[in-house]
Amino acid sequence: MAVPNLTNILKRILSKPTAPFHEYHVRAEIEALLKNCPHVKLKRDKFGNLLATYRNGKSKSRPTWVLGAHMDHPAFVRVPGGKKSEFEFLGGVAKPQVEAGLAAGLRGKAQGAIATWKFPVKITHTRIEATACDDLIGCAILVATLWELGTLGISTTFHATFTRAEEVGFLGAWHLAQKWPFGKDDVFLSIETSRPVNGAVMGGGPIVRVGDRLSIFDSEGCAVLMTTAKEQGIRVQRCLLDAGACEASAMQAAGHRSCGVSVPLANYHNLAADGGIAPEHVMMSDVRATIDLLKALVATRHDGIGERTIRERVEMRREEYAPHLKAANKLFK
Repeated sequence: MAVPNLTNILKRILSKPTAPFHEYHVRAEIEALLKNCPHVKLKRDKFGNLLATYRNGKSKSRPTWVLGAHMDHPAFVRVPGGKKSEFEFLGGVAKPQVEAGLAAGLRGKAQGAIATWKFPVKITHTRIEATACDDLIGCAILVATLWELGTLGISTTFHATFTRAEEVGFLGAWHLAQKWPFGKDDVFLSIETSRPVNGAVMGGGPIVRVGDRLSIFDSEGCAVLMTTAKEQGIRVQRCLLDAGACEASAMQAAGHRSCGVSVPLANYHNLAADGGIAPEHVMMSDVRATIDLLKALVATRHDGIGERTIRERVEMRREEYAPHLKAANKLFK
């Protein structure tokens, strides 16, 4: 059995064209990559999201995690019912920037019903550059995590989801949330690439995202992520990334506990600092550290590493300081 390494996974996924509602090339490549992955079973839901379950033995992480990444990226798609040559741009990029990119000749040739910006995939030992790092890097991270755990034969259970149409309003994630096929106590973890803001930096490690532009994420889940990173010696950043939004907000709105981890991203949605269209890029060290964090996260029973909820901590302090409270209360008049 040939085991794909991280570079191979990245090349295969990042080279596929994708757009909102047109994720079939990426989905097929992920399915091909995971076809022979030990302990992994795949299925598609009715919306076309791809779901993977890793199950080896009876052991489970606590909580049981549902890791999620989306398969689309802002791009041009053929107008439904329009002429064969008629395309529109879907995703969060302002019309003036799109028109400037077209005027500069940066749009590639149509590949069926999709046309993307024409930037090559470049991978070195320090940097990964492509048209669509957001969120194909997240997809590659999940595939690599599944393979590395499967090859090691780690005993645990967790899930991974590869969703559609995130860039136009979390449509794939919303379908998944409404038809939730996992345990009611399982926690969703969005794996994204995000513009580093509020002190986050490129090369500083994955960002434990305490919230986004729309909502604040599950505090206990974030605490587990931070504890896992500390226990494993993995460098992470903890920030509010409120320059955008991710699927964790959609999951929370549907009633599922959620949090997020982001790989710092340059040229978010292909927008360079000068407003021009440019390739996206991330740092290899941030990608590698994210995989290490996820491996440790899903393979650990976190009740065994001293993680306590805020409620538990306050109750402990209440009992510990009860004599002080009793003595001081007598002095109040």
